[in-house]
Amino acid sequence: MSKADSEQQLSEIRQQIDQIDAEIQRLINARASCAQQVAEVKMNAKKETTVFYRPEREAQVLREIMARNTGPVADEEMARIFREVMSVCLAMEQPLRIAFLGPEGTFTQAAALKHFGHSVVSAPLAAIDDVFREVESGTANYGVVPVENSTEGMVNSTLDSFMKSSLKICGEVELRIHHHLLVKRDLIIDNIKRIYSHEQSLAQCRKWLNTHMPNAERISVGSNAEAARLVAESDESELTAAIAGDMAAETYHLNKLAMNIEDEPDNATRFLIVGQQSVAASGSDKTSVIIAMRNKPGALYLVLKPFQEAGIMLTRVETRPSRTGTWTYVFFVDFEGHYQDPKIKTVLDKIADEAAELKLLGSYPIAVL
Repeated sequence: MSKADSEQQLSEIRQQIDQIDAEIQRLINARASCAQQVAEVKMNAKKETTVFYRPEREAQVLREIMARNTGPVADEEMARIFREVMSVCLAMEQPLRIAFLGPEGTFTQAAALKHFGHSVVSAPLAAIDDVFREVESGTANYGVVPVENSTEGMVNSTLDSFMKSSLKICGEVELRIHHHLLVKRDLIIDNIKRIYSHEQSLAQCRKWLNTHMPNAERISVGSNAEAARLVAESDESELTAAIAGDMAAETYHLNKLAMNIEDEPDNATRFLIVGQQSVAASGSDKTSVIIAMRNKPGALYLVLKPFQEAGIMLTRVETRPSRTGTWTYVFFVDFEGHYQDPKIKTVLDKIADEAAELKLLGSYPIAVL
């Protein structure tokens, strides 16, 4: 093919791309117009509380997008594109304010943006308790908190917050966690004196640190983003580093001295979305409950037996120390299904007969992305 023929072919393809882009733009605006009409219908209904965000509806839409996708764009990448389109359209109805464990640049913020898209108002807070209070007061529409890591297990402060909160779980997010060694300027690893990070991240990189930086002091701070901020604001002569992720590196303009230093390559963290409303069934759901058993032999057996008899899949069982004399054994249980399913209602009724207390934390769509 001659150079002239090649240029002609490229020009025709680019014109086709321009036409497709114009059509995509027209369709996005048409979708946004429909979103505005939805908002008007909801407002005209004059309900006491108008709910614009419907987690079950968004999960259904994203599943359908992935199911009908024919490539070459991967299913998850296509869903992420539509996630952002949906975020923009929802913001035209009512911008959501999302509280998360801060500061800016944490993995929790990354999880919030993955779940809600970038057209939300982010509200970083200093502690998990603060996130719960922000949502309980109505200052934030929803909150995002970490609940478990595949390497280090459950986040106890999140479980403890659920024991005393009236908030519902409205969704979940799963995020692959990649840790990097971040510095303000290029340094030789052997010269670094102190490493800042969250205690869980230090634990998740323990083997790498023992091998490559055995003499560096490890200092635990409130979050990885806080570690990155401390390094960014430090004097260059202090020879400090932080362990944090991509968002923290970008937010605080730090260099990656070493990448993906987590000990487990499939390291992932699960986050929960908390809000004030219950979520309707989406067709592929999970339910979380707290079960406080009386102090007697076989307490765990009595919790698990009804699930086994009904053929309900358990995805997590966690035990926490009681905060009161009444709640001697407290179990956090996740299982597949929605609390409105008749079979699950029957199981929960059986457990309630044996338990000192049963608290429904919520039913919510299983993570799509």
